Amino acid sequence: MAYEIVVVGTSWGGLSALRELVRGLPAGFPLPLVIVQHRHRQSNHLLTSLLQDSTSLPVCEVEDKAPIVAGNVHVAPADYHLLIEPGYFSLTIDEPVRYSRPSIDVTFMSAADAYASRAVGVILTGANADGSRGLERIHERGGLALVQLPATAESPMMPAAALRAVPAARALAIEEIAAALSELPASERPVRGRRDDSDSRDARP
Repeated sequence: MAYEIVVVGTSWGGLSALRELVRGLPAGFPLPLVIVQHRHRQSNHLLTSLLQDSTSLPVCEVEDKAPIVAGNVHVAPADYHLLIEPGYFSLTIDEPVRYSRPSIDVTFMSAADAYASRAVGVILTGANADGSRGLERIHERGGLALVQLPATAESPMMPAAALRAVPAARALAIEEIAAALSELPASERPVRGRRDDSDSRDARP
């Protein structure tokens, strides 16, 4: 199985976890990495800058209709839901989901609908259950589900909820997640999504 996209969701304690994760990825990491971090609606670009300090991979904050680029770290902007379409991103200002915008569930579900078995979902530390439904959708579509081992998380609530939703997910420490992602086979074709036209495109839980 070759993969085409990795989506990562985190909340409380996420900055430290994300910096460790991207630091563990090789310079030639071939997949697009999409990050959804809960943060204040008026947050600036500090998250992007701090992540860039931790990796040689290009880090950018997503803009509406921007292409999904292999080998880039794409960060969801504050106060927008991030939807993954076949080959590009869309931003919406729909109502918050579980009090969050961006919502991890929204992004993960759209990734599952667009990329099916070629999507990888990763849930890291966080203080709520956002992401569990989205990770379940990725798993149901045949994608790979990875979760930070709750005992290693600054806030174990989110990874624990994800493991309850997807018991088959691999529970790993951050450095093990980075190693697992580094070993994934990447598709040789251009990054693009695939879905059955009969599938629903409503990414909201």
